[in-house]
Amino acid sequence: MKLFAALLVAMITSSSLVMAQVAKLDIPYGDSSIDRQVLDIYAPKDAKKLPVVFWIHGGGWVTGDKASVQSKPQWFLQQGCVFVSTNYRLLPKVEMETIVRDVAKSLGWVHKNIETYGGDPNRIFVMGHSAGAQLAALICTDERYLQAEGVPFSVLQGCVPVDGDTFDIPAIIETAETRRRVHKQPQANFGHREKFGNSPDKHVLFSAVTHVAKGKGIPPFLIFHVSGHPDTSAQAQRLNSVLNESGVSSKLYGAKDSDHSKINNDIGVPNDPGTALLLDFIKH
Repeated sequence: MKLFAALLVAMITSSSLVMAQVAKLDIPYGDSSIDRQVLDIYAPKDAKKLPVVFWIHGGGWVTGDKASVQSKPQWFLQQGCVFVSTNYRLLPKVEMETIVRDVAKSLGWVHKNIETYGGDPNRIFVMGHSAGAQLAALICTDERYLQAEGVPFSVLQGCVPVDGDTFDIPAIIETAETRRRVHKQPQANFGHREKFGNSPDKHVLFSAVTHVAKGKGIPPFLIFHVSGHPDTSAQAQRLNSVLNESGVSSKLYGAKDSDHSKINNDIGVPNDPGTALLLDFIKH
């Protein structure tokens, strides 16, 4: 992984299209003895008080890595942002609450330290794909996690969850298990029910829709989903509806002719419609 990161650094810094530098890789944001509590920072040269994009990778909470960022660092740097990509501990070595607290701790570190790397600690956008979409939406709606790290919602400028299917966890559990049952298929051994603690109370608490309410200072949302996928579309529409009903600005983007990987990989690609919407979102 370190070799891959080194090659990524060389590729980005040698690009004639991007006047950028990688500030630092594998920065500890918590306990230095925990190898997953690290993040990467990408910043334009001479950056000063730039908006910060905080990226949370996907992987079903059991796999994935902060180095999987495709075109995002280059594109966000071109837009005048600092880009941060974080790791976090994974299931089944830790429980879901530890994962959420790792992500909040990482964002807390960014809020306290990003000015050193040219970022504005009071202008942070939170983004994530798949499992990272659930984590992004949760920490931007359930204020307890960021409050524990000294981060007020007021510094969050926006949240962009990308093709998540777990904003309403009880609903996706019922959907998935009903689908398997009516088709006479065995239930998953380690599905959403087990990943989120195998407890109805925990399933509710880890759902972003549970925590949406008026007057909390929840940031604006731009929710990406694959338009042809019934689960991520339904979950995106559910979250969007709950946010709008509570007076929180929220918009949907349903990507056509796409899939779960492509919608993520296309962020920052020229002529991608979702990227155009994202640019407008971060500029306003």
